[in-house]
Formats: sequence, structure tokens, C-alpha cells
Amino acid sequence: MLTFRSGAQRLSGRALALLGLFAFLIFLPGRASTPPFDRDEPRYMEATAQMLESGNFVDVRFQDKPRYLQPAGIYWLEAAAVAASGTLHDRAVWPYRVPSLLAMTASVVLTAWMGSVLFGAPAGVGAAVLLMTSVLVTAENRMGTIDSCLLLTVLLAQTALLRAFCDRESQRPTPWQTSVLFWAAIGCGLMLKGPVILIPSLGTPLALAWVERNLSLWRRLRPSWGWLISLALLLPWCVAIGVVSHGEFFRNAVGTNFLGKVSSGQQAHGLPPGYHLLVFLIAFWPGSFFVAAVLPAIWQNRHLSTVRYLLCWIVPHWLVFEAIATKLPHYVLPTYPAIAILTAGMLTRGASVWTGWPKALWGRVLLAVYGGAWVLVGVALSVAGPILLWTLEHTLSPAALVLAGGCLPLVGLSAVLIWRSELRKALLTSAVCALLLYTGLFLVVVPRLHSIWLAPRLTSLVHQYQPCPTTDVASVSFSEPSLVFLLGGKVKLVGAQQAATMMLANRACTVALVDERDRAAFMAALGNAQSAVVSHGAVSGLNYSNGHHLTISLYSLSAKEMP
Repeated sequence: MLTFRSGAQRLSGRALALLGLFAFLIFLPGRASTPPFDRDEPRYMEATAQMLESGNFVDVRFQDKPRYLQPAGIYWLEAAAVAASGTLHDRAVWPYRVPSLLAMTASVVLTAWMGSVLFGAPAGVGAAVLLMTSVLVTAENRMGTIDSCLLLTVLLAQTALLRAFCDRESQRPTPWQTSVLFWAAIGCGLMLKGPVILIPSLGTPLALAWVERNLSLWRRLRPSWGWLISLALLLPWCVAIGVVSHGEFFRNAVGTNFLGKVSSGQQAHGLPPGYHLLVFLIAFWPGSFFVAAVLPAIWQNRHLSTVRYLLCWIVPHWLVFEAIATKLPHYVLPTYPAIAILTAGMLTRGASVWTGWPKALWGRVLLAVYGGAWVLVGVALSVAGPILLWTLEHTLSPAALVLAGGCLPLVGLSAVLIWRSELRKALLTSAVCALLLYTGLFLVVVPRLHSIWLAPRLTSLVHQYQPCPTTDVASVSFSEPSLVFLLGGKVKLVGAQQAATMMLANRACTVALVDERDRAAFMAALGNAQSAVVSHGAVSGLNYSNGHHLTISLYSLSAKEMP
């Protein structure tokens, strides 16, 4: 059994600052050059832009429809970033992603601090590396959505809980400021994504109380009055939106969105239990194999207070989201810091050569199969860049090939080190591979995938031909939110008949975006006016949201045919 000395050799403030700076720089590439990711991100962006344009910071809307899915917290954060940058009318994407960048950077720092408190400085650094190099974190921190900010509120609450936990272990009183931090973090989380914050933040101390048959840690959080802090942060906006929406927000956000995800799979995301466990191999790569490798050590040390605390953070949240019907990879993101800390803690306290392999033959076979799958994922990620460029763009990129050539040997070296039981060296090697891979992917590959970025190209086409200072745009065949955002919200997502009606009603200042498959219906709806239709070019590519290949033309009506 491993031995632990909680809190030994904690990371200094300077070390934490350097880790934060490193994470910030790692998360930067691709933030400005990557267009909005359909479909959720541009919905947040457009709703935020409309919030700033209208000055209404209570009633969140996407075009003319209310967006009653979660509270307004994330829109306020993005609005602050956009207002500070002065880019509202430019429709630049990077300011909307600033809250995610800062939140994920802070999450890495807090993870490092917590890891060093529980298992020492090397474990803190290892936990930060595991978190910042994971595939899911790499994706989430580059999107202007809720989850990076929600993760930060979870970690702030867990930071307060850990301080109370250490106070209990050292038999010293817990200051009231710790309780304020805990309940304030919960209040901020409620303003971001409603009751989701309660699952990890309340689930951890209550699960720990149930396992230990001891409520002392829960009492240290001062729940008798602490919940009033959370309520004070949430209640003013709830009252305001309740009045404005006549209660519709709560019926939709809680009844339809939150409870609906529990009972049925929304938006084709209904999947059976076990989904998150399967996806974890990719979502937490390269750390996923090392998590599997230390499971025997975790089991052996499950009675240690530090391990028990982290398990009570991970297990309740994971079980809840395996049980609900709707499943997306980021639903279990709040457990990733705890998983990273627990894994790094085990690895740093072992010998230089790992001896904690499963003793049973079936366990060794399962781990070997998992290791093989882990290597295949690494190879697939390494060669994804040149393959995507060749498949989608029919180009052979030397830079992408060099990137793959640099990553593949690192994956192979990691596999060799794992075979030699040198897990710490393997973790470092695979982390370097991941950092090289992600940086090259967002700098070299993603900006060159022109065929999948239909919205920016359609926006450029519309701007090239703009018959009037205020042009009405009807999009028949492409209804993704990214187009709405990039066109400043000034586009109607309609069918062929409605687009024709718009053009006939305002012949001089209306254009339509129509795919070749909808062209016949569009022309038929125009009737006699179809002879006046003028094409101003076309954009071809793949709508990655639904897998449809599109060739969309921009049409207007010739002024010569006007009565």
C-alpha cells in the first residue's frame, strides 16, 4: 500500500502562477482563427450580441425567440468581454471565448493547488498536466459556452471544501470566509447552469458524510445560513426573469430543458449507461490510460481520507450523468480535476517503475486491451490533420505531415515506456505529444478546413453582393446558428416558399441562399419572376452538423424586371 502525507511540499504561489501562464499560452492557439462551432457556441454568441445591442440583460433571446435554457450568467460574462474589446459590430469570435479561456486557466491552477495540498507538489503539477492536455478540456476552453466557467465554479466550491477538509484533519476551526467562498461559488454556478452545480458541490460533502457516517465536514460549511448567500446571488435575476417571461423561463428551463434531459434523450443525445465510461478513453486522452493503470492502487488506498474525498467527488456526479437519458461528453467534465489529482497522486507516490498493475489475469488482459485502444487513439489523433486536409480539401500539407511525423514517434515512445512500467515518463512523453498535436491542429489544420466552414464563406459572399445598405437575407438551405451570428442576426431562416415571398415583396433589397436541392422549389415559388433571378456565385462544402454536402448559391432578382 502507498503511503501519503497530505499537504507535503505544496506548490508555491510563483509555481502556480507559472503553471497558469503556461496553460494560458497553451490554450491560446486557434481562438481567433477558428469560426464559431455549430451549434451551441454561436447561439450563445448571438444571444450575447443581441443583449448588448438591445441593452436588455434579463430576457435572453436568439433572434426573435426567447432562449430560456439556463440563467443569464454566461451571457453577462461574454457581454463584458465583448464590450471591453469594442468588437460588437465586427462580429469577431475571440472576445466571446475569453471567459472560457480565463476560467479554464484558473481551473488548471486550482487543480494544481488542490493536488499539491492532497499529495504534494509533484502531484499538483502532474494533475495540472493531465487536465490541460485532455482532449475535452482542449475543446471546451476554445468555445464560448458555459462549461469552462461552470468548471471553475465547481473548483472554487471544492477549494473551500478542501480547506474545510484540511481543517478537520488538523483539528482546527474553519473560518467563516471558507463557508462564504463555498456558497458564493454555488450561487455563481446556479447563475451559469442552474442546479447542475449542486451535483458535485453538495454531492461531495454529503457522500463523504454518508461514507464516514460523520456530518462534521458538512457542518463546517455552515449550511444553516450559507445557502442564503447562494440565494442572494440567484434570486434578483430569477425575480426579474419571472416577471418578464410570466413564468415561462422556469417552465422551459426546469421543466423542459433540465428535467427533460433526465427522462429522455434530447436532440438525439439519448444513450444508455456506460457512454461516459466509453468516451472517457478519447475525452481524457492522453491521461485515460494512466487512470486505468492506477485503479488497483486507488482500490488499495480507498480507505485513506484523501482518496475517499476525491472518490466522493467523482462517483456521485459520474453515476448521476450515466443514469440520465441525455448524454454529452462535457457532462462529466466537473469530475476531471478530481480524476487528474487522484491519478497524479498515485503515480507520484509510487516507485520510478510502476508496480501497481492488476494481479488477476483478467485485469491484466483488460488493461492491455485498453492500452492498445489508447495507442490507436493516439495514432488516430496524430494523423487526423493530414488525413482531414486530404479528404476534405484535397491538399497535402507539409506542415501537417511534419506535425504527424513529430507526434507518432512520441506515441510509440509512450507505449514503450508503458511496457517498461515507467508510467511517469510515459505520462510526460504523451503530454508533450498532446501539446504538440493540439497546437499544430489549431494553427495548421483547422484554419485550412475551408469546406467545413460554410458560414464564414456564405457571409463573405453576401457581403460581396449587397444591393442595399440594409439587405434582407433569406437562408433556405443552411440554418446553422453560425450564419446568424456572422451576419449580425440579420438573416431569416425560412423555407423556399417564404424566401420567394420575401424576394417578391422587396425585390431590390433581398437576397436568398439556396442549395441546389432546394432550387427547383424556390424557382417554382417565384412563379413568373424566376426569369429575373440572378446568381451571384456559389459556396460548396460539408455541413458537419448534419453531414450534408451542400452547394449554396446566392440569388437576387434583376432590377430590369421590376415593374
